[in-house]
Amino acid sequence: MSSVTESDSRHQGLENKTVRQLLESINEEDKSVPLAVAACIPQIELLVNSIVEKLSAGGRLFYLGAGTSGRLGIVDASELPPTYGLPFDVVIGLIAGGDQAIRRAVEFAEDSEEQGWMDLKSYQVSQMDVVIGIAASGRTPYVIGALRMCREQGILTGCITCNPDAPLIQHSDFPVVAVVGPEFVTGSTRMKAGTAQKLILNMISTSAMIRLGHVQNNKMVDMQLTNHKLIERGTRMIMEKSGLAYDDAKKLLITFGNVRKALESINK
Repeated sequence: MSSVTESDSRHQGLENKTVRQLLESINEEDKSVPLAVAACIPQIELLVNSIVEKLSAGGRLFYLGAGTSGRLGIVDASELPPTYGLPFDVVIGLIAGGDQAIRRAVEFAEDSEEQGWMDLKSYQVSQMDVVIGIAASGRTPYVIGALRMCREQGILTGCITCNPDAPLIQHSDFPVVAVVGPEFVTGSTRMKAGTAQKLILNMISTSAMIRLGHVQNNKMVDMQLTNHKLIERGTRMIMEKSGLAYDDAKKLLITFGNVRKALESINK
């Protein structure tokens, strides 16, 4: 059975188009992606609720993918600790071929049905955790094999795919299926499919972090002070909330290490 993500582009003769025509056509295709993601919100909601429940009880979230899909999961996981003060071992991104595959493709790494589960086992994955397989086509053996074993072991699973007939769906307790249609360049799923996956990952992690209490009002009160920009942002947040002058707010922030603790010290 053919995959939607591998179906022929609606655009022909790309090599004969001007740069402006190419850009306008790519942009036109991209406009359909948020609509496809919007249709998935009920599916995403179920997945997020399960993630919040597991993480609240001390569990972890794993993203698992190959190629672009794996890289997107790693990006999302790596941004949560500085953004929300989350420990680095709570949300973990794994890619077929290991860390070297983040920068350079590792040949045939995604074709092993056993390796994904082996990678998860190296982290002592358990029934406390949630594992989300990310695969545009939903046919990646590395991801399918891992999710199959997870379900056999009673580990909660989800997936993000762009193919409604994806075999991966059968191994997911909470599948998210964003049907974005054919790519501008046939089969180049780093484009619309990748954009949809990135949007969905943003939605999953951001809403989960908010529900887990890492945001107050609309502010990242647990963010790590890893650069001058974030120190300035944190200082302004304290000033806004407490009425303190700039120098006093900044000194308090540096003393306590994050916005939440600084504000709590004021309210004691």
